Amino acid sequence: MAESMEGKVAVITGAASGIGLATAEAMIAAGAKVVFADRNERALEEIRSKHGDAAIPLVVDLLDAESCASMIPGALEKAGQIDILHCNAGTYIGGDLIDTDAATIDRMLNLNVNAVMKNVRDVIPHMMERGIGDIIVTCSVAGHMPIQWEPVYSGSKWAITCFVQTMRRQLNRHGIRVSQVSPGPVVSALLADWPEENLRKAKESGSLIEPTEVADAIMFMLTRPRNVTIRDMIVLPTNFDI
Repeated sequence: MAESMEGKVAVITGAASGIGLATAEAMIAAGAKVVFADRNERALEEIRSKHGDAAIPLVVDLLDAESCASMIPGALEKAGQIDILHCNAGTYIGGDLIDTDAATIDRMLNLNVNAVMKNVRDVIPHMMERGIGDIIVTCSVAGHMPIQWEPVYSGSKWAITCFVQTMRRQLNRHGIRVSQVSPGPVVSALLADWPEENLRKAKESGSLIEPTEVADAIMFMLTRPRNVTIRDMIVLPTNFDI
C-alpha cells in the first residue's frame, strides 16, 4: 500500500522550474507542503500566489557558500520539519572538454555535486533525530554511462551515483531512505546547452520526456512502504537511443 504524503514537508532545490516545479506541484496535490528553494525570487512569488500556504518560498543561491549553508536552517525555521529533501538543482555543459573553460567546470561541479553533498550533510542531523526521512537526488542516465559529448556533466552525475548509493547504505539504519532518479533528456532549460545537432535529432525522433513524467516516478519512489527503497529509477523516452 502506498504511503500518504498528507502533512509531509519537502524541500526541493531548483524548485521554480522543470523537474523541481513538476515534483513540487505533484507533492502539493498529494497533501504535502513544499519549501521551494530557488534563486529566482520572482518565480517563487508567482508560485506562492498560485499555491498559497502549501508553497513556502525560500530564496537560495546554492553557488554562494553562505546562502547554501543557510538553506536547511531556513527551511526548518519556515516549515518546522523536513520529511523529504529533493536535491534537484543542476546545470549542464556539453561539448569537448578542451572547449570548456575552468570557471564553467567549477560552476557545474559546485552545483551538481558539492551543493548536493552539503545539503544532504546539513539535513542528516534533523532526520536522524526524528528517525525518519527521505533524500532523493536528481541524477541522470548520464550517471550510468560515459557519454562522449558531455564529459563534465556525465562525470558529475557518476559522482552523484556513487554518493547517493554510499549514503543510502550509511543512513538506512537510521530510518532514512536515500535514492536517485535518473532521467534521460527532459524538456527543460538545460537542453538549451545541448549540442544543436543532438537536440534537433532528439526533437525529431520524439526522444524527450516532460518534467511531469519524471515527477510521477519520484512520487512512486517516495510513496513506497518504509521497508522498500527504490534505490534508482532510470526514466527514458521510449525512442531514446543511446
